[in-house]
Amino acid sequence: MAEIRQVSLDSFLQSHPVFTLTKARTVLRRGDSRTVRNRLKYHIKTGRLQSVARGVYAVVPQGAVAESFVPDPFLVALATRADAIFSHHSALELLGAAHSAWSICTAFTASRRVTLRLRGATVRIFPHPTALARRSMIELGTRKVERRAQMLRATGPERTLVEGFRQPDLVGGVSELVASAAGFPTLDVDLLATVLECYALRRLWAAVGWFAEAHAQSFGFSSADLARFERHRPKTPVYLARGARGGTLIARWNLVLPPDVGRGDPDAGES
Repeated sequence: MAEIRQVSLDSFLQSHPVFTLTKARTVLRRGDSRTVRNRLKYHIKTGRLQSVARGVYAVVPQGAVAESFVPDPFLVALATRADAIFSHHSALELLGAAHSAWSICTAFTASRRVTLRLRGATVRIFPHPTALARRSMIELGTRKVERRAQMLRATGPERTLVEGFRQPDLVGGVSELVASAAGFPTLDVDLLATVLECYALRRLWAAVGWFAEAHAQSFGFSSADLARFERHRPKTPVYLARGARGGTLIARWNLVLPPDVGRGDPDAGES
């Protein structure tokens, strides 16, 4: 029978910048949960560890002050929900396309909705979108990205663009989304269409179509690609952001964008 090697606490902390009590108990393989918890409490008192949330801990880097240290919210989310798929502005950051900093880290998981408030950041966990979960397509348009020696899964450019238009408040607004997405190296029109077909929302088809038309040269969208989106546009004008008032009507797409987004479009008119 193979010998089970006990891992020292020092080794564990070096390889787990953020971890849960359950993870520590499993890896360390010594003592009961209370014993491990007491050892962690000791290191919290000495400033080596920081209690992030109930049962979640972060290692304070050498030379940093525990009281002011802010753990990486992405690693906090991953420790809390191992199946996290990072989304919205968090996905833009992981993809290296975010136009500006954002203090909210978001991810989809199979768990219920959870909000964790950290110093200077907030982690928001959402259930997978129903439209994808009921089709068993929760990983549609996702990819793995490395962050601080950890492999994270995030929505890719196409899925992130659609999710951003679906919930602009989670991506920093439409202007932030458009400025960021314009920096994507490529966009797959077929994958965009597949994601849009899952959601089956005409305002999303219109939003992506408008974006595709505005950046047709950069991404190589053809007139046939634009017509493909246009076939699904709303029959009458709709607001991209729910509950919005006023804005700029993009006639071709029957879409009303926030005032600071649609300016300069040749087919735009005040709504």
